[in-house]
Amino acid sequence: MGNGAKAQQKRERNAKDGKTAKSQLKVNAKAMDIQCAICKSTFLKTTRAPQLTEHASNKHSKTLTDCFPGYEA
Repeated sequence: MGNGAKAQQKRERNAKDGKTAKSQLKVNAKAMDIQCAICKSTFLKTTRAPQLTEHASNKHSKTLTDCFPGYEA
């Protein structure tokens, strides 16, 4: 028995388990609930004020409250 047979057996064993990877993409898309009022860019709900302030000043030369009026720190 060569190494090719061992690899095939391992693939068959792993396929038998039936475990498939679950994607985080849908969950991440739902978590994007902070939106810039000017450019409509979305940010994860875990984004902190310094990152949002950086976006507002670099992209729009405005303050945090101008770009994100509903954001509570």
